[in-house]
Amino acid sequence: MTDETTKNTLKAAIASMNSPSSSKSLFDVTIICTTDDHQAEYWINRLSSGICQPTATKTELVFPIVLAVSEDWAPGGAGNGLGTLYAYEKACRLAKSKHGIDMEQMMSEGKISAALYHTAGKGTRLAPLPASENNNKPGVKLPYSQKLVDGTYEPLTVLEAVVKQTAVYASSRKGRLSVYWGDQIFIPTKPFVYTPSHHIDIMCTLLGETAPTAEEWVEQGLDKYGVIAVSKGASKDAAQVEKVDHATAVRMLKSLGDIGQVGPSLGSFSVSSLILTSLCAEYRAELDKKEGKFDTDPHFWMPLTLPSDEYTALMKQKGIEESVSVAHHVRMSAMKSKLQLGNLGLFGAVDVGKDACWWDYGLLKLYSTNNIKLTEQDENAELLRTYFGITSLQENSTLGEGVKVDDVSTVFSSEIRSSSNIAQSALCNVNAISVEAEGAIIVNCTARKIVAKKGAILYNLIDDTPEGIIAEEGDVMVSVTQEDGTSMTVKSHIDICGGKKWKEIVKDNSLSFEDVMKKNANSNIGKIENVRKVKAQKVADSF
Repeated sequence: MTDETTKNTLKAAIASMNSPSSSKSLFDVTIICTTDDHQAEYWINRLSSGICQPTATKTELVFPIVLAVSEDWAPGGAGNGLGTLYAYEKACRLAKSKHGIDMEQMMSEGKISAALYHTAGKGTRLAPLPASENNNKPGVKLPYSQKLVDGTYEPLTVLEAVVKQTAVYASSRKGRLSVYWGDQIFIPTKPFVYTPSHHIDIMCTLLGETAPTAEEWVEQGLDKYGVIAVSKGASKDAAQVEKVDHATAVRMLKSLGDIGQVGPSLGSFSVSSLILTSLCAEYRAELDKKEGKFDTDPHFWMPLTLPSDEYTALMKQKGIEESVSVAHHVRMSAMKSKLQLGNLGLFGAVDVGKDACWWDYGLLKLYSTNNIKLTEQDENAELLRTYFGITSLQENSTLGEGVKVDDVSTVFSSEIRSSSNIAQSALCNVNAISVEAEGAIIVNCTARKIVAKKGAILYNLIDDTPEGIIAEEGDVMVSVTQEDGTSMTVKSHIDICGGKKWKEIVKDNSLSFEDVMKKNANSNIGKIENVRKVKAQKVADSF
């Protein structure tokens, strides 16, 4: 049970996210880093029509604006470090060509804030849902609908939910780039309006008011995470270590002096224009050639905050040769020596609070757990419904006579005509004659009859057969549509981990999850979404 003070803090944070003025508090520039140009075009249109709707006129640019770019890098990818720098520079060029603004200059002058969301990736742990979005992993839908600019309702995507939540940090980050990974929503219990004290600040969950003992280090599982440690001093300088025991961490962090607090890193961070410009200059050769792979934690933050010998020892545990680590540390130290830090420290922490509220949608089981939570009655479920702005469990829906819905199920933007029984289920954009659902999640499905037993997930399905869609307990069924309108059903089960079974053919599918991903490569997702809507409407009209 959450104590009353923490509960009120969480509610106040959500109220800030949902206030009428929240749209004015979005990041001035929202950058989406995608897999291909079709996805980039999709997200510019989608976000600009919804949560990031600009207030521009024909003669004057008014923020927010959306810039989406693809990571067209050498095979193997850029890593999230170089990937961030490359996406930022590509977005700057797009801002100039599309909107006529010099984003880099405006950032250096502290006039705008920018956030970059990394969305590229296979989404193996969420399979087969990303396949149904033709590899557009952040486009996976939640069972709640939002109203778009044109007055239509669409299921909210995971990325839109994340953009809405993270925007509460925008007002504190003028002249900074914030970087997020787009499958988790968190509600902080620590202040999200703050004055940055460091050129780099990492989001983390600081545990307790003092540094943990060796026993507490193990109990809190800190040996399994990337850990941020903050000094006791007034500067609150911080450093990062990764997956080490207590004794090793204490030795590695000796440069901080006495350690005040530690906690797991969340990975998300913000950097000043100075750091951004310096990193881009340092890695100019790699960025121009689109070659190399560097990640933020091992290649940026750790060599900037740890002594050479400790950094080298840590990288050795990762299988990196000492000579390589020493050379990289020299490189980053040389960059660091040129920085004119002014009145800000180099590296600090932004604590979200150990009692922060989390909803993760990056894993199939968590997608199930956190969506069915909409029907539950505990404090966490209440906070989730409040975050989505749910004031009624049935919204924008038409339910015919004989449609029985219990008092906990959610039904959004749906039309169900007769003889149905819906219990503890979450439905969104469902069009059917009858639905029998118990403990199920049904999103964007059209069929004459739908039967979904406990734990089932039905997603993007269109069925015109008399028998309709039938899902047994724990079944996961999605439709994968192509540009020509042809489609295939891909099946799984809530107990199947897509990451572990990625290359295998499961259930009675004809292809593995990996094969479907390859088949979906470079799909025109905007066109496919329109094709799917027309197809669904045609089936619904035949009822």
